[in-house]
Amino acid sequence: MQDAHELPQLFKSRFGVEPQLFRAPGRVNLIGEHTDYNDGFVLPAALDLATYVAIAPRSDRVINAHSVNMNADLVFDLDDVQQPAHDWTDYVRGVAVELSNSGYLLRGADIAIFSTLPMGSGLSASAALEVAFGYALLSVSGALIDRLGLAMICQRAENEFVGMRCGVMDQFISCHGVEGAALLLDCRSLEARAIPIDPAVRIVVCNTMVHHELASSEFNLRRRDCEEAVRLLATRLDGVVALRDVTLAQLEEHAAVLPELIARRSRHVVGENQRVIEAVAALERGDFAEAGGLMNASHESLRDDYNVSCAELDLMVELARKAPGVYGARMTGGGFGGCTVSLVEAGAAAAFPEVVGPAYQKATGLTPMIFSCTPGAGAGPAHF
Repeated sequence: MQDAHELPQLFKSRFGVEPQLFRAPGRVNLIGEHTDYNDGFVLPAALDLATYVAIAPRSDRVINAHSVNMNADLVFDLDDVQQPAHDWTDYVRGVAVELSNSGYLLRGADIAIFSTLPMGSGLSASAALEVAFGYALLSVSGALIDRLGLAMICQRAENEFVGMRCGVMDQFISCHGVEGAALLLDCRSLEARAIPIDPAVRIVVCNTMVHHELASSEFNLRRRDCEEAVRLLATRLDGVVALRDVTLAQLEEHAAVLPELIARRSRHVVGENQRVIEAVAALERGDFAEAGGLMNASHESLRDDYNVSCAELDLMVELARKAPGVYGARMTGGGFGGCTVSLVEAGAAAAFPEVVGPAYQKATGLTPMIFSCTPGAGAGPAHF
Protein backbone atom coordinates (compact mmCIF):
# COMPACT_ATOMS: atom_id res chain seq x y z
CA MET A 1 0.00 0.00 0.00
CA GLN A 2 1.44 3.32 -1.08
CA ASP A 3 -1.39 5.79 -0.51
CA ALA A 4 -3.38 6.71 2.60
CA HIS A 5 -6.52 6.84 0.44
CA GLU A 6 -6.39 3.02 0.36
CA LEU A 7 -6.51 2.72 4.17
CA PRO A 8 -10.34 2.69 4.57
CA GLN A 9 -10.74 -0.19 2.12
CA LEU A 10 -7.87 -2.11 3.71
CA PHE A 11 -9.52 -1.63 7.12
CA LYS A 12 -12.92 -2.76 5.87
CA SER A 13 -11.49 -5.88 4.23
CA ARG A 14 -9.62 -6.73 7.41
CA PHE A 15 -12.21 -5.90 10.07
CA GLY A 16 -15.51 -5.95 8.16
CA VAL A 17 -16.79 -2.51 9.17
CA GLU A 18 -16.41 1.09 7.99
CA PRO A 19 -13.78 3.00 9.99
CA GLN A 20 -13.43 6.56 11.19
CA LEU A 21 -10.25 8.22 9.90
CA PHE A 22 -7.78 10.44 11.70
CA ARG A 23 -4.36 11.90 10.93
CA ALA A 24 -1.50 13.58 12.77
CA PRO A 25 1.38 15.28 10.97
CA GLY A 26 5.10 15.00 11.34
CA ARG A 27 7.16 18.16 11.61
CA VAL A 28 10.24 19.93 10.42
CA ASN A 29 11.99 22.22 12.87
CA LEU A 30 13.33 25.36 11.20
CA ILE A 31 15.53 26.29 14.15
CA GLY A 32 15.71 25.57 17.88
CA GLU A 33 17.25 22.12 18.26
CA HIS A 34 17.64 20.42 21.65
CA THR A 35 16.14 23.48 23.32
CA ASP A 36 12.66 22.13 24.09
CA TYR A 37 13.74 19.96 27.02
CA ASN A 38 15.66 22.96 28.35
CA ASP A 39 12.47 25.07 28.61
CA GLY A 40 13.60 27.01 25.56
CA PHE A 41 12.26 28.24 22.23
CA VAL A 42 11.62 26.28 19.02
CA LEU A 43 10.24 27.07 15.55
CA PRO A 44 8.64 23.91 14.08
CA ALA A 45 6.15 23.57 11.25
CA ALA A 46 3.72 20.69 10.73
CA LEU A 47 4.20 18.73 7.51
CA ASP A 48 1.70 17.41 5.02
CA LEU A 49 3.37 14.03 5.59
CA ALA A 50 1.41 12.31 8.34
CA THR A 51 0.38 9.15 10.16
CA TYR A 52 -3.17 7.98 9.49
CA VAL A 53 -5.33 5.84 11.77
CA ALA A 54 -8.47 4.02 10.66
CA ILE A 55 -10.44 2.96 13.71
CA ALA A 56 -13.71 1.37 14.81
CA PRO A 57 -14.80 0.77 18.43
CA ARG A 58 -15.12 -2.73 19.86
CA SER A 59 -17.50 -4.00 22.53
CA ASP A 60 -14.61 -5.11 24.75
CA ARG A 61 -11.40 -3.47 25.99
CA VAL A 62 -9.03 -5.00 23.43
CA ILE A 63 -6.81 -2.94 21.16
CA ASN A 64 -6.37 -4.88 17.90
CA ALA A 65 -3.98 -2.86 15.72
CA HIS A 66 -2.33 -3.52 12.38
CA SER A 67 0.62 -1.47 11.07
CA VAL A 68 0.64 -1.37 7.29
CA ASN A 69 4.18 -0.01 7.13
CA MET A 70 5.58 -2.65 9.48
CA ASN A 71 3.26 -5.42 8.25
CA ALA A 72 2.83 -6.33 11.89
CA ASP A 73 0.02 -6.69 14.43
CA LEU A 74 -0.44 -5.61 18.02
CA VAL A 75 -3.15 -7.01 20.28
CA PHE A 76 -3.49 -6.17 23.96
CA ASP A 77 -6.17 -5.69 26.61
CA LEU A 78 -6.44 -2.22 28.14
CA ASP A 79 -7.01 -3.88 31.52
CA ASP A 80 -3.68 -5.71 31.43
CA VAL A 81 -0.40 -4.28 32.74
CA GLN A 82 1.74 -3.24 29.78
CA GLN A 83 5.51 -3.64 29.52
CA PRO A 84 7.74 -2.07 26.84
CA ALA A 85 8.63 -4.32 23.92
CA HIS A 86 11.29 -1.88 22.62
CA ASP A 87 9.76 -1.59 19.16
CA TRP A 88 7.07 0.43 17.36
CA THR A 89 4.34 -0.99 19.57
CA ASP A 90 5.65 0.94 22.59
CA TYR A 91 4.34 4.21 21.12
CA VAL A 92 0.85 2.73 20.98
CA ARG A 93 0.96 0.91 24.30
CA GLY A 94 2.52 3.92 26.03
CA VAL A 95 -0.17 6.32 24.87
CA ALA A 96 -2.91 3.90 25.96
CA VAL A 97 -1.27 3.58 29.38
CA GLU A 98 -0.90 7.34 29.84
CA LEU A 99 -4.44 8.06 28.65
CA SER A 100 -5.73 5.59 31.23
CA ASN A 101 -3.49 7.07 33.91
CA SER A 102 -4.94 10.49 33.07
CA GLY A 103 -8.45 9.26 33.89
CA TYR A 104 -9.88 8.61 30.44
CA LEU A 105 -12.33 5.70 30.14
CA LEU A 106 -11.19 4.01 26.94
CA ARG A 107 -12.97 1.60 24.65
CA GLY A 108 -11.29 -1.23 22.83
CA ALA A 109 -10.84 -0.68 19.11
CA ASP A 110 -9.85 -2.26 15.82
CA ILE A 111 -7.17 -0.12 14.21
CA ALA A 112 -5.14 0.12 11.02
CA ILE A 113 -2.15 2.46 10.90
CA PHE A 114 -0.40 3.86 7.84
CA SER A 115 2.26 6.56 7.66
CA THR A 116 3.77 8.59 4.84
CA LEU A 117 6.55 9.68 7.21
CA PRO A 118 9.94 7.95 6.92
CA MET A 119 10.91 6.38 10.24
CA GLY A 120 14.08 7.56 11.98
CA SER A 121 14.45 10.59 9.72
CA GLY A 122 14.10 13.36 12.28
CA LEU A 123 10.61 14.32 11.07
CA SER A 124 8.85 13.07 14.23
CA ALA A 125 7.20 9.94 12.92
CA SER A 126 7.01 8.68 16.51
CA ALA A 127 5.13 11.74 17.76
CA ALA A 128 2.78 11.56 14.78
CA LEU A 129 1.99 7.93 15.64
CA GLU A 130 1.39 8.80 19.30
CA VAL A 131 -0.88 11.74 18.51
CA ALA A 132 -2.81 10.02 15.72
CA PHE A 133 -3.48 6.96 17.87
CA GLY A 134 -4.34 9.03 20.94
CA TYR A 135 -6.69 11.34 19.03
CA ALA A 136 -8.42 8.39 17.34
CA LEU A 137 -8.84 6.34 20.53
CA LEU A 138 -10.21 9.31 22.48
CA SER A 139 -12.65 10.07 19.66
CA VAL A 140 -14.16 6.57 19.52
CA SER A 141 -14.22 6.51 23.33
CA GLY A 142 -16.48 9.59 23.32
CA ALA A 143 -13.96 11.90 24.97
CA LEU A 144 -13.55 15.58 24.22
CA ILE A 145 -10.19 16.35 22.61
CA ASP A 146 -7.96 18.66 24.62
CA ARG A 147 -5.08 19.26 22.20
CA LEU A 148 -2.62 20.53 24.80
CA GLY A 149 -3.55 17.74 27.18
CA LEU A 150 -3.10 15.17 24.41
CA ALA A 151 0.33 16.58 23.52
CA MET A 152 1.45 16.35 27.14
CA ILE A 153 0.11 12.80 27.50
CA CYS A 154 1.93 11.69 24.35
CA GLN A 155 5.15 13.28 25.59
CA ARG A 156 4.81 11.41 28.89
CA ALA A 157 4.30 8.17 26.97
CA GLU A 158 7.57 8.72 25.12
CA ASN A 159 9.40 9.80 28.29
CA GLU A 160 8.08 7.19 30.69
CA PHE A 161 7.11 4.17 28.58
CA VAL A 162 9.38 4.38 25.53
CA GLY A 163 12.29 5.80 27.53
CA MET A 164 13.17 8.71 25.23
CA ARG A 165 13.49 11.87 27.33
CA CYS A 166 12.27 14.21 24.62
CA GLY A 167 10.75 17.65 25.12
CA VAL A 168 7.21 18.54 24.12
CA MET A 169 7.89 20.19 20.74
CA ASP A 170 7.09 17.23 18.49
CA GLN A 171 3.80 16.32 20.12
CA PHE A 172 2.78 19.98 20.45
CA ILE A 173 3.25 20.85 16.78
CA SER A 174 1.54 17.61 15.71
CA CYS A 175 -1.50 18.68 17.73
CA HIS A 176 -1.40 22.42 17.00
CA GLY A 177 0.03 22.84 13.49
CA VAL A 178 -1.17 25.87 11.50
CA GLU A 179 -1.51 25.87 7.71
CA GLY A 180 1.05 28.10 6.05
CA ALA A 181 2.92 28.93 9.25
CA ALA A 182 5.59 27.74 11.63
CA LEU A 183 4.96 28.05 15.37
CA LEU A 184 7.20 29.96 17.74
CA LEU A 185 6.75 27.81 20.85
CA ASP A 186 7.88 28.74 24.34
CA CYS A 187 8.48 25.30 25.82
CA ARG A 188 8.17 26.62 29.38
CA SER A 189 4.88 28.48 29.19
CA LEU A 190 3.62 26.46 26.18
CA GLU A 191 2.51 29.71 24.59
CA ALA A 192 2.73 29.60 20.80
CA ARG A 193 2.51 32.19 18.04
CA ALA A 194 2.05 31.48 14.35
CA ILE A 195 4.87 32.79 12.13
CA PRO A 196 3.60 32.84 8.52
CA ILE A 197 6.05 31.50 5.94
CA ASP A 198 6.41 34.08 3.17
CA PRO A 199 5.51 32.67 -0.29
CA ALA A 200 8.81 34.12 -1.51
CA VAL A 201 10.64 31.22 0.16
CA ARG A 202 10.28 27.47 0.38
CA ILE A 203 11.17 25.05 3.15
CA VAL A 204 13.08 22.16 1.56
CA VAL A 205 13.75 18.93 3.46
CA CYS A 206 16.52 16.49 2.48
CA ASN A 207 16.51 12.98 3.95
CA THR A 208 20.09 11.66 4.10
CA MET A 209 18.68 8.09 4.26
CA VAL A 210 20.96 7.23 7.17
CA HIS A 211 20.07 6.71 10.81
CA HIS A 212 22.82 5.91 13.27
CA GLU A 213 21.81 3.77 16.23
CA LEU A 214 23.54 6.15 18.66
CA ALA A 215 20.56 8.50 18.49
CA SER A 216 18.43 7.33 21.44
CA SER A 217 21.23 6.77 23.95
CA GLU A 218 23.11 9.93 22.98
CA PHE A 219 19.93 12.00 23.18
CA ASN A 220 19.43 11.01 26.81
CA LEU A 221 23.10 11.72 27.54
CA ARG A 222 22.74 15.25 26.14
CA ARG A 223 19.80 15.88 28.41
CA ARG A 224 21.83 14.65 31.37
CA ASP A 225 24.65 17.04 30.41
CA CYS A 226 22.21 19.95 30.37
CA GLU A 227 20.82 19.02 33.77
CA GLU A 228 24.36 18.88 35.18
CA ALA A 229 25.04 22.34 33.74
CA VAL A 230 21.94 23.69 35.49
CA ARG A 231 22.98 22.09 38.79
CA LEU A 232 26.42 23.71 38.63
CA LEU A 233 25.28 27.12 37.38
CA ALA A 234 22.57 27.29 40.04
CA THR A 235 25.34 27.44 42.66
CA ARG A 236 26.43 30.78 41.14
CA LEU A 237 23.24 32.24 39.69
CA ASP A 238 19.89 32.75 41.40
CA GLY A 239 16.72 31.49 39.72
CA VAL A 240 18.33 29.05 37.31
CA VAL A 241 16.12 25.97 36.91
CA ALA A 242 16.87 25.34 33.21
CA LEU A 243 19.41 26.56 30.66
CA ARG A 244 16.60 28.81 29.39
CA ASP A 245 17.38 31.00 32.41
CA VAL A 246 21.02 31.63 31.46
CA THR A 247 22.34 34.30 29.08
CA LEU A 248 25.47 33.96 26.96
CA ALA A 249 27.14 36.66 29.06
CA GLN A 250 26.37 34.76 32.27
CA LEU A 251 27.60 31.53 30.74
CA GLU A 252 30.90 33.12 29.78
CA GLU A 253 31.27 34.73 33.21
CA HIS A 254 30.77 31.43 35.04
CA ALA A 255 32.36 29.06 32.53
CA ALA A 256 35.02 28.07 35.04
CA VAL A 257 32.46 26.19 37.13
CA LEU A 258 31.63 23.91 34.20
CA PRO A 259 33.69 21.04 32.80
CA GLU A 260 34.70 21.77 29.20
CA LEU A 261 32.22 19.31 27.66
CA ILE A 262 29.32 20.61 29.76
CA ALA A 263 30.27 24.19 28.85
CA ARG A 264 30.06 23.37 25.13
CA ARG A 265 26.68 21.69 25.53
CA SER A 266 25.43 24.73 27.43
CA ARG A 267 26.80 27.16 24.85
CA HIS A 268 24.78 25.46 22.16
CA VAL A 269 21.50 25.57 24.07
CA VAL A 270 21.86 29.15 25.30
CA GLY A 271 22.99 30.36 21.89
CA GLU A 272 20.27 28.40 20.10
CA ASN A 273 17.53 30.02 22.16
CA GLN A 274 18.85 33.42 21.10
CA ARG A 275 19.06 32.30 17.47
CA VAL A 276 15.39 31.24 17.48
CA ILE A 277 14.23 34.67 18.63
CA GLU A 278 16.48 36.42 16.11
CA ALA A 279 15.35 34.10 13.28
CA VAL A 280 11.68 34.83 13.98
CA ALA A 281 12.36 38.58 13.85
CA ALA A 282 14.26 38.13 10.57
CA LEU A 283 11.46 36.09 8.98
CA GLU A 284 8.84 38.60 10.06
CA ARG A 285 10.69 41.46 8.41
CA GLY A 286 11.46 39.41 5.29
CA ASP A 287 15.22 39.25 5.90
CA PHE A 288 15.73 35.72 4.59
CA ALA A 289 19.51 36.09 4.36
CA GLU A 290 19.67 36.79 8.10
CA ALA A 291 17.32 33.90 8.90
CA GLY A 292 19.44 31.60 6.72
CA GLY A 293 22.62 32.74 8.39
CA LEU A 294 21.15 31.86 11.78
CA MET A 295 20.22 28.41 10.47
CA ASN A 296 23.83 27.98 9.33
CA ALA A 297 25.09 29.00 12.77
CA SER A 298 22.68 26.54 14.37
CA HIS A 299 24.17 23.68 12.37
CA GLU A 300 27.73 24.62 13.27
CA SER A 301 26.76 24.71 16.94
CA LEU A 302 25.00 21.34 16.74
CA ARG A 303 28.03 19.86 14.99
CA ASP A 304 30.82 21.37 17.08
CA ASP A 305 29.36 22.02 20.55
CA TYR A 306 26.48 19.55 20.85
CA ASN A 307 28.13 16.84 18.73
CA VAL A 308 24.92 15.43 17.27
CA SER A 309 25.65 15.74 13.56
CA CYS A 310 27.32 13.14 11.35
CA ALA A 311 29.25 13.02 8.08
CA GLU A 312 26.14 12.57 5.94
CA LEU A 313 24.30 15.49 7.54
CA ASP A 314 27.35 17.73 7.21
CA LEU A 315 27.72 16.78 3.54
CA MET A 316 24.05 17.43 2.78
CA VAL A 317 24.24 20.83 4.47
CA GLU A 318 27.38 21.71 2.54
CA LEU A 319 25.82 20.72 -0.78
CA ALA A 320 22.60 22.58 0.00
CA ARG A 321 24.42 25.80 0.83
CA LYS A 322 26.18 25.69 -2.54
CA ALA A 323 22.91 25.38 -4.47
CA PRO A 324 21.50 28.51 -6.14
CA GLY A 325 18.94 30.46 -4.13
CA VAL A 326 19.69 28.86 -0.76
CA TYR A 327 19.67 31.26 2.19
CA GLY A 328 20.71 28.70 4.79
CA ALA A 329 20.70 25.01 5.72
CA ARG A 330 21.02 22.93 8.89
CA MET A 331 20.36 19.52 10.31
CA THR A 332 16.89 19.13 11.82
CA GLY A 333 15.74 16.69 14.47
CA GLY A 334 17.71 14.92 17.16
CA GLY A 335 20.71 14.21 14.92
CA PHE A 336 22.99 11.27 14.05
CA GLY A 337 21.34 11.03 10.64
CA GLY A 338 17.91 11.91 9.36
CA CYS A 339 17.13 15.17 7.60
CA THR A 340 18.38 18.64 6.84
CA VAL A 341 16.19 21.70 6.29
CA SER A 342 16.99 24.52 3.89
CA LEU A 343 15.43 27.94 3.39
CA VAL A 344 15.31 28.42 -0.38
CA GLU A 345 14.22 31.21 -2.70
CA ALA A 346 10.87 30.14 -4.18
CA GLY A 347 12.08 30.41 -7.76
CA ALA A 348 15.05 28.13 -7.07
CA ALA A 349 13.19 25.40 -5.17
CA ALA A 350 12.25 23.32 -8.20
CA ALA A 351 15.87 23.02 -9.37
CA PHE A 352 17.25 22.34 -5.88
CA PRO A 353 16.78 18.52 -5.92
CA GLU A 354 18.50 18.25 -9.31
CA VAL A 355 21.53 20.08 -7.97
CA VAL A 356 21.83 18.52 -4.52
CA GLY A 357 20.50 14.98 -5.08
CA PRO A 358 23.02 13.72 -7.69
CA ALA A 359 25.95 15.27 -5.82
CA TYR A 360 24.93 13.55 -2.58
CA GLN A 361 24.37 10.25 -4.36
CA LYS A 362 27.77 10.45 -6.03
CA ALA A 363 29.50 11.06 -2.70
CA THR A 364 27.63 8.47 -0.62
CA GLY A 365 25.98 5.97 -2.96
CA LEU A 366 22.66 6.84 -1.33
CA THR A 367 19.65 8.33 -3.12
CA PRO A 368 18.22 11.08 -0.90
CA MET A 369 14.55 11.98 -0.60
CA ILE A 370 14.23 15.73 -1.23
CA PHE A 371 10.96 17.65 -1.08
CA SER A 372 9.53 21.11 -0.55
CA CYS A 373 6.99 21.27 2.24
CA THR A 374 4.05 23.51 2.91
CA PRO A 375 3.25 23.90 6.62
CA GLY A 376 0.01 22.09 7.36
CA ALA A 377 -2.68 21.74 10.01
CA GLY A 378 -2.45 19.77 13.22
CA ALA A 379 -4.12 16.49 14.13
CA GLY A 380 -7.76 15.78 13.42
CA PRO A 381 -10.21 13.81 11.30
CA ALA A 382 -8.87 12.86 7.87
CA HIS A 383 -10.94 13.63 4.80
CA PHE A 384 -10.13 12.10 1.41
